[in-house]
Amino acid sequence: MQHDSWHRPPPPIDPLDRTRFPLDDWRLVENAYETKDMGATETLFSVSNGYLGLRGNVEEGRDTHAHGTFVNGFHETWPIRHAEEAYGLARVGQTIVNVPDPKTIKLYCDDEPLLLSVADLEAYERSVDFRDGQLRRELIWRTSAGKRVRITSSRLASVAERHLAVMTFEVEMLDGDAALVISSQILNRQDGSDEYHVTSAAMGEGVDPRQAEEFEERVLDPVLHEVRDQRLLLGYRCHNSAMTIAMMADHRIETENTFTERATVGPDLAKHVYRIDARRGHPVRLDKLVAVHSSRGVPPRELADRCQRTLDRAVSAGVPVLQRDHAEVWKRFWAESDVEVEDQPHLQQAVRWNLFQLGQATLRAGSHGIPAKGLTGSGYGGHYFWDTECYVIPFLVFTHPQAARNALRFRHGMLEHARRRAAEMAQCGALFPWRTINGHEASAYFAAGTAQYHINADIAYALMKYLRATGDRQFLLSQGVDLLVETARLWVDLGFWQVNGDKSFHIHGVTGPDEYMTVVNDNLFTNVMAQLNLRAAVEAVEMLREDDPEHFARAARRLGLQDEELGAWTRAADHMHIPYDETVGVHPQDSHFLEREVWDLDATPADRRPLLLHYHPLVIYRFQVLKQADVVLALYLAGDQFSTAEKIADFDYYDPITTGDSTLSAVVQSIIAAEVGHRDLALRYFYDGCFVDLADRHGNTTDGVHVASAGGVWSALVGGFGGMRDHGGVLTIDPRLPQEWTAITWRMRWHGSRLRVRLAQSALTLTVEEGEPVVVSVRGELVTADSSGVLVPLDGQGPTRDAAPVAPKVTTSPTNRDPDDPLALAPGVGVVPHSWPDGLDDPTGPVPIRR
Repeated sequence: MQHDSWHRPPPPIDPLDRTRFPLDDWRLVENAYETKDMGATETLFSVSNGYLGLRGNVEEGRDTHAHGTFVNGFHETWPIRHAEEAYGLARVGQTIVNVPDPKTIKLYCDDEPLLLSVADLEAYERSVDFRDGQLRRELIWRTSAGKRVRITSSRLASVAERHLAVMTFEVEMLDGDAALVISSQILNRQDGSDEYHVTSAAMGEGVDPRQAEEFEERVLDPVLHEVRDQRLLLGYRCHNSAMTIAMMADHRIETENTFTERATVGPDLAKHVYRIDARRGHPVRLDKLVAVHSSRGVPPRELADRCQRTLDRAVSAGVPVLQRDHAEVWKRFWAESDVEVEDQPHLQQAVRWNLFQLGQATLRAGSHGIPAKGLTGSGYGGHYFWDTECYVIPFLVFTHPQAARNALRFRHGMLEHARRRAAEMAQCGALFPWRTINGHEASAYFAAGTAQYHINADIAYALMKYLRATGDRQFLLSQGVDLLVETARLWVDLGFWQVNGDKSFHIHGVTGPDEYMTVVNDNLFTNVMAQLNLRAAVEAVEMLREDDPEHFARAARRLGLQDEELGAWTRAADHMHIPYDETVGVHPQDSHFLEREVWDLDATPADRRPLLLHYHPLVIYRFQVLKQADVVLALYLAGDQFSTAEKIADFDYYDPITTGDSTLSAVVQSIIAAEVGHRDLALRYFYDGCFVDLADRHGNTTDGVHVASAGGVWSALVGGFGGMRDHGGVLTIDPRLPQEWTAITWRMRWHGSRLRVRLAQSALTLTVEEGEPVVVSVRGELVTADSSGVLVPLDGQGPTRDAAPVAPKVTTSPTNRDPDDPLALAPGVGVVPHSWPDGLDDPTGPVPIRR
């Protein structure tokens, strides 16, 4: 990826090779097989339903970068070994398990194996169809004997039957007859390996904290391995976590050719092998149905019975019906979620791919959380982060409210663990884990983990967004009020009052979203979001007490809620210290942020990024340099708390010192850039976010899809260019459509109604497709939309600011830096040498800029 300035996004142009990935509005298509980016394409062509995920590995099983089959929440635990122990450090790590792989279907023609890396391919196409959620592949293989073989296959993780995967594999001889062997397998790749297994070279050298931990001992202990009614069955128990899983496969072959079959099962490998005397023009079709059930402790044999019942229903329905039902769910998903970008075919494809990933990660997640990588890779160990609440749940709130409710219920299920964690950290209320699978904190590095207390406020933010958009009073009564009360209690206990002129409430020793600055005082994002959390708790409690006294009394007893607590929350919120520097005219990221030197990003070579992989944390912590948007994110999430002038000043200050080393950054920078009038930057950042995985912008797409960034793409379209906000439960629109675009259309839910919004350069059209009329404030004027639609003329697309932000000057310098000392680090350079350059004998002589 080339940058005009390495930390700025590239120009807004289509970054994909269209000779290999042709344009298609509804599919991602690959028409040439390549091995150089195999890891990335395995991620891009993954299929998932939120419970079960299948990486886009080839059926043959050999030419693979990283095998992967994942079940949401199915994890192994392991002891975290700290170099130096301290009270309250995370003790038990959690990592998602690569469960037995059912995708492998090997083909031999006259004993010659099909291996794509060496095969003579006359035709090849692989595609994932967003409309029906299926991965398909079709190729024509010329064997070394000159026989041509057509192979077609399909794969899906059913969104209609969440425990079911459906695969088809069809072979047809185009030239002559041949002896075919099809070996369909289930393989425990977590612990075992077949003859083709090659350890992934993806890790490279060094340590990348974005990748999952590797296990040092066996993970899946075999409990069941048998052929049951001609179905392959494997069952396991995780060695440490004691979680259990069973997987069963049913095979149906259809052909006019003669064949024999045999099923065999061992502890780590189950196979159903067919030997076929294939005649030219007589195809062989194999349907493979796979059922997967998992549990925190149910015996594998009982899970096997559940698999049996799942397969019985599936076989009775038949593959065409299973595929149809699956496609119907996706059809409903697009009716609620599609965003149309007119006259921009490359963007339309990329936008739908991102939305498709959101559907794959959430549609059938059920009572589980939403992992940072979905179920497309093992990156971040399969953990759940704050990403869900700030980037994914907003999409779900406005398109699939039930999925948003499920995600919030998942957080409520962690509440007791969060209470215990707060007590362990000497706090009242609840403290949610920074990264987790089972509810316990799994971040071994507390400075960038546990210290990110804003996770509490992020959950409250997502909850209030859901409640205001849906009016779901029952959820507030049963679970939501518990979340709001316990998180509010933590803030009042964590913060403290300070009298320095005016009485103010401060929160010290925390880390904001920007992990290049840790354990700071009065992080602006944390304070702003804590203020939001406290006010939301007061609002919810007072509303329930007034509207439903009986149920409120039950909730108050359950929570031990005292009337005086509301006063304490209100006072803390009203007097929350919001850092602001009158001299510079910006909100400092924290109380001492502006005292640090500015890291000169333009002087830092591109091969030294991301910074976290090339510099010790202490080096980074000493400078004004951001991993991701922090203050700028606050400008979006709590936008009604800042003036337009403040947003302009803050964005212009922080944008040039934001590296974009996190994929969470570009989409938010795009939103605020659009709002304040930096049109070119808004579009650049949008492209950067939209293609973060499709173009492998960060070089780690192989580890899985960046699901939060995909959620941010929706927010950038609807909130950035569409200008939609819902502060205080009021739906407003102030558009910022790029001048290069003709129009965009999106759908969103508001209090049960589905609203279609079409934004063109000269007008906004609002139409209710389902439900009651919706009142929207368009640039300050109330508009009522109904089924007949209403057209609102627009006078332009907001302000335009031509001057790009420039890096801030160094306002203060460390006192021990002598400007006359030739060895002193030049202010703003901010990078440290590993050794003296070759040939530099005199340390007092000229020193090159340290990069």
